[in-house]
Amino acid sequence: MIDTIIFDMDGTLLNTLEDLSDSVNHALKHFGFPARTMEEVRSFVGNGAAKLIERAVPNGKGNQLYEDTLSIYKEYYELHCKDKTRPYDGIMSMLDELCEKGYKLGIVSNKPDTAVKELSRVYFGNRISIAIGGSDKVRKKPAPDTVYQALEDLSSKADNAVYVGDSDVDIATAANVPMKCISVTWGFRSRSRLIDAGADVSRMITSPREFLPLLQRLSQEG
Repeated sequence: MIDTIIFDMDGTLLNTLEDLSDSVNHALKHFGFPARTMEEVRSFVGNGAAKLIERAVPNGKGNQLYEDTLSIYKEYYELHCKDKTRPYDGIMSMLDELCEKGYKLGIVSNKPDTAVKELSRVYFGNRISIAIGGSDKVRKKPAPDTVYQALEDLSSKADNAVYVGDSDVDIATAANVPMKCISVTWGFRSRSRLIDAGADVSRMITSPREFLPLLQRLSQEG
């Protein structure tokens, strides 16, 4: 029986793409680097802030201004992470229904921990009790470390939990725990890319309305 759901944040619960793009381009502009399109930024996200800026900056970590650009990005994003970010349509009602049914809910993201906790507090309140982001003290997804921490904090077991995400990183994370994975197609990666990354098509949803029926089916399958 599934009693715990761990969600990715960006591209799964929240559409953060505009604020991420604005913050990347603010940092790039600060040093005179070419701006990136929103679609480019979409393809860059998923592995944390450091990897995002490595992909955005010309010559990546080989650029002598890489660390400074990352610092400017982090400072700006912390101040502007809520400017345009919103939950995807149907997310709030889905979370309310899950809470009513007694599921334990958590977030595990590669986004910096301070931003993850702040966004979870602002948008989800007490619906989600555990929100864990990336830090220098723990390996990022697809390493399973932060998921293990969330499960421990929720007093849950991987066998009774499911991980929900929108990317290849999330699929790999669930496999590394291991635990069941549900892939969503409304986020930052296309359906075809998710399938190429090993997503189970029978565990893929196109709308939050499809989540609870799938969850109930997975519980029955054991």
